[in-house]
Amino acid sequence: MMAKLSHFGNDGRVKMVDVGDKPLTSRTASATARVLLNSETIDAIRNETNPKGDPLEIARIAGIMGAKKTQELIPLCHQLSLSKVEIEASLDGEGVFLRSTVKTEGQTGVEMEALTAVTIAGLTVYDMCKAVQKDIELTEISLESKSGGKAEYRRSSD
Repeated sequence: MMAKLSHFGNDGRVKMVDVGDKPLTSRTASATARVLLNSETIDAIRNETNPKGDPLEIARIAGIMGAKKTQELIPLCHQLSLSKVEIEASLDGEGVFLRSTVKTEGQTGVEMEALTAVTIAGLTVYDMCKAVQKDIELTEISLESKSGGKAEYRRSSD
């Protein structure tokens, strides 16, 4: 039997979930993404010769902004007061690795904010590097962990 979908009312119409009766708890979520780049683009970032500037720093700022605007982008997300948004952006042999960590004290989780943060950060890397490379890929967007609320989650490493 399929679980009841929380965003549908008894009449079958879409609704925002009422979290008003849930207790305030400390909630954290972490997500990752990868931006695949060729060696020329990686070198341009590493050598600070990318025509649009440093995509890693701009991506960090964009990821923070993305987390803060999640409720404006995802129709049924709750507006949350975020206490922390941290974006890590680093070069590796395949391109840019991104990780977000988002925290709040609230009645609902911050998974969507963490996922939005790395997605917006990844799109920003794409925008900052598209003058150097046309076939950039944003990939491996994943929720890595969440804590607080009813259920904890941690992605298995296998």
